Amino acid sequence: MSLPGAASACRLALALALDVSSSVDEREYALQRDGLAAALMSEDVVTAITRDGPIALAIYEWSGRRQSVLVQDWVLLGSVADISAVSQRLLGTQRSFRRFPTALGYALGFGASLLQRAPVCERKVIDVSGDGVTNDGFGPFHAYKHFPFEGVTVNGLAVLGADPAVVEHFEFEVLHGPGAFLEAAEGYEGYRRAMERKLFREISDRVVGALPGSEVPG
Repeated sequence: MSLPGAASACRLALALALDVSSSVDEREYALQRDGLAAALMSEDVVTAITRDGPIALAIYEWSGRRQSVLVQDWVLLGSVADISAVSQRLLGTQRSFRRFPTALGYALGFGASLLQRAPVCERKVIDVSGDGVTNDGFGPFHAYKHFPFEGVTVNGLAVLGADPAVVEHFEFEVLHGPGAFLEAAEGYEGYRRAMERKLFREISDRVVGALPGSEVPG
């Protein structure tokens, strides 16, 4: 679905940020990318998108200070065909970077700037996935201080296994704005189901169970 003429009906501008830092190996990257593609096409997520009016979606990969790369520019999703086109495009995406550290502050700044040119929507959300803590450049606190985050919610998807501090880092430093919440995945093997739960909650704007292994409401 094209953006012109339909943006006024948009209820959510959602920027999805995928971790491609050096802690993510090639198998894990494929599980993340393909997991997101599958989550977008899950029955519950498709219903959440198509039931109440369109949402705008953009997707980017992030790692080091200057390694945030847009892989899907803003697109308005209002039909199964719209969602399927993004899912298929994701499956053909080649990883942008693989040898850089974890610069979450820069990744969040990139997302805030991306939202500045999103279509006009009722809500603005950055959904950032990661398996580690900030170890390069400024942290989330400085991103929230110096980038345009007014009216923006930042939710987190913490991937468990690589760094025992990841949940605490996301809970106390990454989450931001009204209604912000954290989802957790049991390794990248659990990423698809965690992303389904997360997308359903973000798109539906409702509270559901967010514990690893919980089911998406039907």
